[in-house]
Amino acid sequence: MNIEQSVAVVTGGASGLGEATVRNIISQGGRAAILDLAEERGWKLAEELGEAAMFVKTDVTDESSVEAALSQAVNRLGFIHILVNCAGIGSAEKTVGKRGVHQLDSFSNVIEVNLIGTFNAIRLAAEKMSTNDINDEQERGVIINTASVAAYDGQIGQAAYSASKGGIVGMTLPIARDLSTLGIRVMTIAPGLFETPLFASLPDKAKQALGEMTPFPSRLGYPAEYAQLAKSIIENPMLNGETIRLDGAIRMQPK
Repeated sequence: MNIEQSVAVVTGGASGLGEATVRNIISQGGRAAILDLAEERGWKLAEELGEAAMFVKTDVTDESSVEAALSQAVNRLGFIHILVNCAGIGSAEKTVGKRGVHQLDSFSNVIEVNLIGTFNAIRLAAEKMSTNDINDEQERGVIINTASVAAYDGQIGQAAYSASKGGIVGMTLPIARDLSTLGIRVMTIAPGLFETPLFASLPDKAKQALGEMTPFPSRLGYPAEYAQLAKSIIENPMLNGETIRLDGAIRMQPK
């Protein structure tokens, strides 16, 4: 898939990994719809990037919200060739701990946003992509999801988060197979420890200590490195149905 002249939709696109992906796509000559709940950041980013970008306030867990956002993207930008799912939330709660039993509502909320929200965006964007003309590689679209190394190495207190990200890994291959006849590829990236808003409030010393957990390079990952991998996935037609760890060889310890 050639990024130039392509249209991407990026959930969670107003900050972190999503913002870096939006910037990269536009720098390559593409256009992007930023879907996020963070209105101030979303509008500011779209204004900065100009006519190649647009922002739509979107709740990925809400069917009508995603449908409306995708329709607005098609109406303004013409098509949807690429979907990158970066919207997600974190969680830290033991199954049974000093504060008692894990709250079922908090577990359900993480699953709802991270896993069901991702699938919601996939299914509705794929429907839009299915009407695209095929390119020289017989492609109509590319979908990239965001899991985490927590899908494999979940730490203490990460039951909900790991379950949500493990679900994304688990559905990558069957969805790729589902959409293969339509010419739509599906891939997932599983980042390690990255400089995202989740870590923004931490002091430099704490961020350095976290980064040193990574064998090499011994630092937090940069959002631009996620965007670089997303670009490679978009451009390489043989990448399909797989999850790629982007983690500097880290294997998370229990805590």
